[in-house]
Amino acid sequence: MSNSYSVPCIYPKRPVSAAPLSAQVPGSKSITNRAMLLATMADGTSLLKGVLFSDDSRHFLRCIQELGFETLVDEAEKSIQIKGCSGTIPKREASLYVGSAGTAARFLTAYLGVSEGVYHMDASEQMRRRPMAPLLTSLAGLGCRVTYDKEEGCFPFILKGSGFKEDIITVNINDSSQFLSALLIASVLSEHRFSIHVEGSHGMSYIQMTQKMMAQFGVMAAQPEPGLFTIDAGQRYSAGPYQIEPDASAACYFYALAPLLNIPVLVPFISMDSLQGDIAFLHVLEKMGCTLELSREGILLLPPEAGTYQGVTVDLSACSDQAITLAAIAPYAQTPTTISGIGHIRFQECDRLTAIVCELRKMGIICTETESSITIYPGTPKASEVDTYEDHRMAMGFTLTGLRTPGIIIRNPECCSKTFENYFQVMEDALHGSFA
Repeated sequence: MSNSYSVPCIYPKRPVSAAPLSAQVPGSKSITNRAMLLATMADGTSLLKGVLFSDDSRHFLRCIQELGFETLVDEAEKSIQIKGCSGTIPKREASLYVGSAGTAARFLTAYLGVSEGVYHMDASEQMRRRPMAPLLTSLAGLGCRVTYDKEEGCFPFILKGSGFKEDIITVNINDSSQFLSALLIASVLSEHRFSIHVEGSHGMSYIQMTQKMMAQFGVMAAQPEPGLFTIDAGQRYSAGPYQIEPDASAACYFYALAPLLNIPVLVPFISMDSLQGDIAFLHVLEKMGCTLELSREGILLLPPEAGTYQGVTVDLSACSDQAITLAAIAPYAQTPTTISGIGHIRFQECDRLTAIVCELRKMGIICTETESSITIYPGTPKASEVDTYEDHRMAMGFTLTGLRTPGIIIRNPECCSKTFENYFQVMEDALHGSFA
């Protein structure tokens, strides 16, 4: 793919049939990377099915291979077989590069930080700028020695772990819920009942995903009261076959086509019982006027009966990856849209809140921002080249805007390879099947 992508403007073409637009999305990145880590810590061999193969998951996979775990990979079948070592890391010393994968950066750091060994950790320039200090501070409190090559609290660094020296720790998750997920997964290695006190409440849907997946692998992490998690001693992860769900975050780009293009949309195998918090975005689309129907094939989303949709005022703290998706379709709503609870997205692949405002204003759309919210007013976007800031969600989200406005060009579309390598092709194929 070239260094830019011209979005094909579809609107106001009429669909060729009443059949729903359908798109097959890849496996969940969040579940794939959690499952790989849990499989390494389990006793025995696990077969992961429906695996996402992308930049992030490949970095995670390469790291566990470099740590000495035996794997059998079949990309064509979307499967990985991993031989777990019951919480023991085969290699006591290694140099790992996690790329821009936040899950690899946080989950592996926690695992290695409470294990015996010396590990040199590095990351991409983008990941070097993302928050790590709260997790590293917690690990230091558990007895891990952290030596920084450059800036304190950031990649690159060296971990010298020596197990758990404490059975209680505090972690701040205002910048990322992954700090807590990482400690929860690794806590099973403690010989004693382990307690985690939590400051902040960001991203709790991802914490719930972590708890459910730990339980699926045989370990219970309890939450006896708000802000406190406990893990009883003596638990161990169990190996076995594990089916990874389709990526709900990716599915949301296609579901957003229902109000945007006034068409029904169905994404196969997506379920309201999903472990993924982003499934809640479908309820946001309902508030905009869409109707949700459950079917055997997946979730069907019907467009608003009026043919137009309303803006919403919504707290997206539980599914903040969809802030860009909502912002991208908000200009075409009949009323303003306010997205709150998203201050933490300033510290993700880019400062997403500032990036959203900048790109919408380049299109002539009026929007205002606070430290943790944005309000977008209805308008007619004009042609624009969208800077993606090396952020896959900026590229995928603002593609939606271009489906109703001619002349939207996505710069650096290759950044989508982080989670959805063939996103543009899947989108074009789905649209081609619905529009003449």
